[in-house]
Amino acid sequence: MARYDFLLETYDTERLKTLSVWSQFRDEDLRFRPEPRARTPHEHMVHQCISEDTWMKNMLGIDLGEPPLPAEETRLAFLRKYAGASAKRVERLRAMPDDWFEGLTRFFDVERTRAWVMTRRIAHSAHHRGQLTAYLRLLGRSLYSTYGPTADTGGLAQNGAPTLYRYPDLEHLLEGEARGGDSPPLPGPGAKSPTERRD
Repeated sequence: MARYDFLLETYDTERLKTLSVWSQFRDEDLRFRPEPRARTPHEHMVHQCISEDTWMKNMLGIDLGEPPLPAEETRLAFLRKYAGASAKRVERLRAMPDDWFEGLTRFFDVERTRAWVMTRRIAHSAHHRGQLTAYLRLLGRSLYSTYGPTADTGGLAQNGAPTLYRYPDLEHLLEGEARGGDSPPLPGPGAKSPTERRD
């Protein structure tokens, strides 16, 4: 097992989590802007695709040689584009030896190791995904699991709430969304509070 397999496994699972959150939006939600300074879900998808393409090319030397955005900027097209591009990146990254990850590269105006840049990329994506889950709440939607239970999957793990994903894997996600989306029922918060602190 290579030293940085854990990092690639993390990136691989994080791309599914990003796509899962995107899949919970409806086509009519893409122009939702919670306040004037905020990105719309559509603009978040554009940012994810362009910024990841830019980081991978300029900081890690992984150039897919293809446009970062889908030809038609629909929700389903973004799902397919990011799924395909990120899968190719995982494949390229898996071919890199440990010393490649430990080598230095330029991160904006400073030097960092490629492993550091990969870690920061994962955190960057998670940050924007968190913003989008807040949007889903503002739109009144229930949330499936990202890392563990939510108020809609039963509340707190300590109270026995399950982790419930909308899709088990990327193949099911793309197939489900192509036919209009699968939304397995969620149990809701249950009898106990979904928060640790009850003031």
